[in-house]
Amino acid sequence: MKCVDDFRLRFGKQELVPIMSGGMGVDISTATLALEVARLGGVGHISDAMLPTVTDRRYDTDFVKVKLQKYKYNIDSSDKSAVKFDLGQVAEATRLHVSKAMEAKRGSGMIFINCMEKLTMNAPKETLTVRLRGALDAGIDGITLAAGLHLGSFAMIEDHPRFRDAKLGIIVSSLRALQLFLRKNARTNRLPDFIVVEGPLAGGHLGFGMDWAKYDLRTINQEVIAYLRAEKLDIPVIPAGGIFTGSDAVSYLETGSAAVQVATRFTVAKECGLPADVQQEYFKASESDIEVNTISPTGYPMRMLKNCPAIGSGIRPGCESYGYLLDANGNCSYIDAYNREVALHPDEKKISVMDKTCLCTHMRNFKCWTCGHYTYRLKDTTHRNADGSYQVLSAEHVFHDYQFSTDNKIALPEAVVAAV
Repeated sequence: MKCVDDFRLRFGKQELVPIMSGGMGVDISTATLALEVARLGGVGHISDAMLPTVTDRRYDTDFVKVKLQKYKYNIDSSDKSAVKFDLGQVAEATRLHVSKAMEAKRGSGMIFINCMEKLTMNAPKETLTVRLRGALDAGIDGITLAAGLHLGSFAMIEDHPRFRDAKLGIIVSSLRALQLFLRKNARTNRLPDFIVVEGPLAGGHLGFGMDWAKYDLRTINQEVIAYLRAEKLDIPVIPAGGIFTGSDAVSYLETGSAAVQVATRFTVAKECGLPADVQQEYFKASESDIEVNTISPTGYPMRMLKNCPAIGSGIRPGCESYGYLLDANGNCSYIDAYNREVALHPDEKKISVMDKTCLCTHMRNFKCWTCGHYTYRLKDTTHRNADGSYQVLSAEHVFHDYQFSTDNKIALPEAVVAAV
């Protein structure tokens, strides 16, 4: 019976263990987690979500403070069109986060960064351009274009000296999305180095409507593989979303996939950025505790735990500090929802907004508990402690379980006995 280690992901002459950790933001897929996956021979993702706030926390920069001081006058205004990011600071935050990770890299694997188009930041083209170029400047091994069609993203960096050197890929949730991407970027004479096919059981934002349950990762993945073969395009295809065991992974590798992207099981690794108390919420979750809703201002459906504090929260919009989802005109659907509730409840000191959430603030504070469909199975991957909590895993253990397990089995970690 085969295991994942019987296969290899190939980028030219380089061979890797065909395991890619997903790029979960905000700083859930930490550099520490990505570095461990790379050390073990796979591809570790970091995320470029809200990097100025991440570097403030990790490296003592003060990007958020400076931005807030500049736009503090605008806090009580509903018009956020004047609230702009300093492009130099965005580029510097990206370079700092990426360079620190690349300097620490060990082993034979690679580190990629997940870059989301839906982080529009009140200047979509300009901010995405500096984020992409900043990552290349800092020596990232590869970039995964995520959360959007990215029809113009290659053009933003085609004159960069590393445009044909770094590995560049795209996340799609349909064959049509891939075909659009290939057609629109054809003039750059540069194909993607890999394609991540993300299915409806993935965590966080989904590339589907609220009819997501009608779709199936395996079907979409095979459609993409068949299309590439018909077009004689040799591009690695990497399925993602709902791949919970090594045997799940093998079933894709045996049918033409080059690797798998996995994330949910790494959320409860000690190297993950989630606080310990939130990791316990993930462990405790049952299937009925998970929902797909539409509270994200991005317009995408989003999978999360039902009990996360972001749902129903009516905090004041934090655009002067953050503002990562402001569109090109300075609008965000949470601002509209918040203002509506304030107008309906003028005498209330604390309001509730049920239909949208201030995603920037809640993601930054780990209050929006996005998760994969199979999060309810995490409790079966570890031991329960005497106090009722669950034992947190190591990224190495999770990686090796994917790499070497067979027969749909999940290896439990060595039990840690609490000191008396």
